[in-house]
Amino acid sequence: MKIRTILFLLVLFGTANFASAQIDDTVKIKPYFHEVNPFVEDNEGCLKCHGEQKFTIIDSIYERKITKKMYSELYVDRDDYYSSVHKSFSCTDCHSYDFFTYPHSIESRNEVQLVCLDCHGYDETFAQYHFEEIEMEFEESIHNMDEFTCWKCHNPHSYKAFMRNAEDISDAILYDNNMCLQCHADFSRFMQLTNRSEINILEKHDWLPNQSAHFATVRCIECHTELNDTILIAHKILPKKDAVRDCAECHSKNSRLLHSLYKFQSVEMRKLGFVNGVIRNNAFVIGANHNIFLNWLSFIILGCTLFGILVHTVIRIIKK
Repeated sequence: MKIRTILFLLVLFGTANFASAQIDDTVKIKPYFHEVNPFVEDNEGCLKCHGEQKFTIIDSIYERKITKKMYSELYVDRDDYYSSVHKSFSCTDCHSYDFFTYPHSIESRNEVQLVCLDCHGYDETFAQYHFEEIEMEFEESIHNMDEFTCWKCHNPHSYKAFMRNAEDISDAILYDNNMCLQCHADFSRFMQLTNRSEINILEKHDWLPNQSAHFATVRCIECHTELNDTILIAHKILPKKDAVRDCAECHSKNSRLLHSLYKFQSVEMRKLGFVNGVIRNNAFVIGANHNIFLNWLSFIILGCTLFGILVHTVIRIIKK
């Protein structure tokens, strides 16, 4: 009976075929996809399955269709991909051509994933990003464990260099914190890399005053990494016993936030001159009374004062 069952399953899956949805250029392939990527049509060979949140298997023996949900780890959102740092890539730049065969072989499914240094390491083109030093920091981090790679935090199909390019710092903070929370607030992912019991982020941080305000205005790594003046974002994640718990570390003149959260913003603003670098620089200590309306009121008062002095001086010169 067992042999018959095995043979029946072999026949069933051997004759079943994967029914992919018809590609609708007006809906799924948006015009800007072609503007940023010359391999859009080739990539659709993968995305016609992996770009859909569900897929259908046609059972030709019993003439029925079985619809299943695409596993979240294998789903690639087209909009996210074509706006990511890898938006100009072909799928086969990183993945084996063996994936063109369906069902995918066990060998291809277990292929070794590339990491950042495989493409960006020891290349003058990317020297400004210090990938080699990031790798060294990661090796000293508590994240340096089996099966933990760059992609556990930086999804290669959707990652954006948000902190470097964000116009709104709050958006960048939310984006970066979500990288941490996708594991630390999702036990189904967290338990893939550790045997620790489930933790409650809010309870673990119940000592933090104005907890919600802190979570919204600083990144997790502000308190959980070792500062590094060379690279933009520190990657040496510290053990929880070494996390910052001293308010003065941030709420002081020499705030660590100026060396982490606001580092890139401060440097870039200074390049634009005194007005942008000093007057318009928003790299202030969180908790300070920083109000743009008060700033402009101060400028107006200062301007009126200087104008009054100038008028007074001119009148005195004329009378003399």
